[in-house]
This record gives sequence, C-alpha cells and structure tokens, in this order.
Amino acid sequence: MDAVGDVQRVLLLGGTSEIGLAVVRRLAGERKVAVVLAGRPTPRLDETAQELRGEGHAVEVVGFDGTDRASWAPAVESSFSGGDVDVAVVAFGALGDAERDWQDAAAAADLVTVNTTAPVALGVDVAARFRRQGHGAFVVLSSVAGERPRRSNFAYGATKAGLDAFFTGLREALRPEGIRVLVVRPGFVRTKMTEGLSAAPLAVDAAAVAEAAVTGLRGGRETVWVPGAMRYVMSILRHVPSAIFRRLPI
Repeated sequence: MDAVGDVQRVLLLGGTSEIGLAVVRRLAGERKVAVVLAGRPTPRLDETAQELRGEGHAVEVVGFDGTDRASWAPAVESSFSGGDVDVAVVAFGALGDAERDWQDAAAAADLVTVNTTAPVALGVDVAARFRRQGHGAFVVLSSVAGERPRRSNFAYGATKAGLDAFFTGLREALRPEGIRVLVVRPGFVRTKMTEGLSAAPLAVDAAAVAEAAVTGLRGGRETVWVPGAMRYVMSILRHVPSAIFRRLPI
C-alpha cells in the first residue's frame, strides 16, 4: 500500500470469481491498480484479464488449478515475482454435488482438495511472502455454510468449516507481525455458480459481498457476515438443538 493506505497490487486467487473480481474492483475504486489474476488457464480467464485492462488496470495472469497440487507453489512464486502484493483475495472453490459428495469418495476428496486443501496450502505460501515483505492482508471468502453444516449441503459446509478455521487461526499467528486476515462469511450469493438454485432468504449479489468485505477491511474488522443480519441468524442456529435443527427447511 502507499503512504495513505491505498492498495497498489492485488492478488486474486480464483481469477474468474465474480465475488473476487467485485472485491478487486471495490478495492481499486476510481484508481488504477496492478492485479494478478491466478486461475485455471481458460478463455474466460483471458477475457477477464482483457476486461480489467480495458478499465485501465495493469494485469498479470498466472495459471494454477485447485486440483493440481504441483501448480500451487509456482503460482504464488509467480504472483509475487512482479513486486509486493498488498492484498490477497482467496476466492476460488466449488459447490460440488450435494448428494454425490457424501456417497462418492473421489468426489468428496476432490471437493475437499479444491475448497480446503488448496486454499490452505496457498495461504501458507502467501503468508510466508507477506512476512518476508513485511506487510499484507488476506480477504478470504468463506461461507455461513461452514458455521453449522446442515443435511442439504454438509459436504460443502464441512470444506468451508475447515477453510474458515484455518484462516481464523492464521490471523492470530500473523497478528504480531501486523499482517491481517479478514474472513468473509456470506450467505447465498447470486452468481453464475449458484445459477439455477433456489435463492435462500437474505440472498445477496457479488457487489454486496464486495462492499461489505472492503468496508470491513478498511475498518479493521476481522470477520464480516453478508448480509450483516446473518451474524445473528447463525448465532441462533448454532445453538438450536439437533432434534429441532434437522427439521428446519434449510
């Protein structure tokens, strides 16, 4: 960041994520920033890079695949090779298939790899780089699904619970060095990934998540729920007895 705290260079892990891109654009505001888009090499990733360049941002594209362990460390190394990174946005993941993922061992393992193992491994390497450069902040896209996994999507919720727990702990490990970790817990978000699914109550769009995340980051928050009312909803749901919880239409 510069002398007044403005972000100069952002790493987006999940280079085509609608929420992640909304966060990058909200961080930039009216300014032009350097953006590292890290994601699976696809035409969509290239198109996204061109869109950001058309908006005046300097863009680097780094290839990595959440299912390919060999690509993780080189992606972080490449992302930092062009200079310091002020903010790393961890925004990749998969919804999976709720029924298949608890009955098919390979599918379950793939979901855990993409949603938990890869973000954790990349987070470790990015944290090391932040420590080396002496500054940095994470914005991590978690989910309220991880706060109390429910029957309808417990495999996905379990992967988000692992992600959330790791980065919440990493926050404490990095606190003495002034490196920040903001964990963002949205409810249902209307994106291409959730297209075709029935929207849950309190559904929001990517822009709302980005607004809450960036406002929280700039305000020194460590965890934000989106929408804010989700904090109180989940506080209640965490303490509902199991016999009642399993009957709720959620």
